[in-house]
Amino acid sequence: MATIVICLGTPMTSQPAWRLIHTKPHQELIAADNLKRQGYIVYLPLLNHRKQRGGKQVYVRKPLFPRYLFIYLTAGLDDWGPIRSTIGVSSLVRFGMEPARVPEDLITNIKSREGEDGCHHEHVQELKEGDKIRITDGAFSGYEAIFQAKRSEERVLILLDVIGVATRVEVLEGTITKDI
Repeated sequence: MATIVICLGTPMTSQPAWRLIHTKPHQELIAADNLKRQGYIVYLPLLNHRKQRGGKQVYVRKPLFPRYLFIYLTAGLDDWGPIRSTIGVSSLVRFGMEPARVPEDLITNIKSREGEDGCHHEHVQELKEGDKIRITDGAFSGYEAIFQAKRSEERVLILLDVIGVATRVEVLEGTITKDI
């Protein structure tokens, strides 16, 4: 008589691999800390994000991928049971019954782009008058324009060609990118 073994929620391969965890809103750090306390290896990529607070520019750390973090697990060796009941965790991301597997080279690539402080940093654009830019968000998304001047900490003045007429438009700096 043959014995049938069914492993629910555990992939049949015993190779260690990075998996993806979906967290509760704004609880990525809490989930990561609680999983680490339980002995799991986790990776939460962070971004140093520039933000306006009280009229000043400040940097705050936030998750690079909001509501997600990575966990390193070995099927058959690691106990996957406590993960979903960990404070801050919503679920283990799955495709069907198989937990999502994240390629090792993707994790290596993400880690290689971190600064010395272990965070990713937003790219600050150095724009000069006359630079070609592309609008990436808002009503004019996809349009090309010419950078004119910086108006404030967050707003810029651009020249937008609307039906053959160059029109000055003020937009948020975060909605444009330098056209290369």
